[in-house]
Amino acid sequence: MTVIDTACEGPVEQLPIRFVTEDGFALTGTWFVPTDSSAKISTAVVVTGGAGIPGVYYSRFAQYMAERGAAVLTYDYRGIGASREGSIRELRAGMDHWAGLDFAAALALARTRYPDISLSVVAHSVGTVFVGAAPDSAHISKIVFFGAHTGYWRDYAAKWRWALFLVWHVFMPVVTKLFGYFPGRMLRLGGDLPRQAALDWAARRQPQIVKNPEDQLRFGKLLSRCAATRANVLVLSISDDAFAPPAAAARVLSLYPNVVSVHETVTPESLGFRRLGHLGFLRKASGEFFWRRTSNWLLPPESTSKPPG
Repeated sequence: MTVIDTACEGPVEQLPIRFVTEDGFALTGTWFVPTDSSAKISTAVVVTGGAGIPGVYYSRFAQYMAERGAAVLTYDYRGIGASREGSIRELRAGMDHWAGLDFAAALALARTRYPDISLSVVAHSVGTVFVGAAPDSAHISKIVFFGAHTGYWRDYAAKWRWALFLVWHVFMPVVTKLFGYFPGRMLRLGGDLPRQAALDWAARRQPQIVKNPEDQLRFGKLLSRCAATRANVLVLSISDDAFAPPAAAARVLSLYPNVVSVHETVTPESLGFRRLGHLGFLRKASGEFFWRRTSNWLLPPESTSKPPG
């Protein structure tokens, strides 16, 4: 995984927070809010990340949005980043936990803390699938998806499809069962993943998410909640994103039958880069284009027109 400089500057206060999920698991997050206590906060934004990507990777984006009047919550799923405690081998954490419990708790926290302003979500990678799983998803007014995909291997970009299949759907489950978790950091393949979360990703060999009674028990109720999401959704894809090319976003959007969506694809050349990839949304050099587009979508015009600071 590419290392991203997460140092922040500007009139934004970072407030660490601990909050608890419905099943009693403590998660760690950070609120990014304008330093000026008299500043009017226009929108509460929850940022939910990709598999194995710590919340700190989204700090620059959160800083950017907070400078423009948003209250932004970044956080880590159980077993990831600052929410990793104890032995990862003993942690029971699958994609259903991240979606139905961890993201749900983060969204409920934002709604409770800012009950009188609009509630928005920015989701990256497979986190785009989690948004509809929360009981409070009906209260989300606007959403931005970065690099939306479900982890299904045939949705990977054709150029890298078979290589990614071998790594994530053959190699990863074997290593995960051997180690008791997926040691992504040691292998330079992203962050470590809890056993069940890694196996959930590796099992995405068929287009449907629910394939058997066990899947129905774990994911059926969560997926059924997606119909309650009625937000306006901006989908931003990058043309050279191996994990989430533009076509992969269509499968994610099919889970949300009642949203109104706009899908835009950005090429590296249009921003003056040779390559952007799956993390192009987060890097300092290329990220500002996507952040500006996001602020224009989520925030009122008077907020996005103000210079930072």
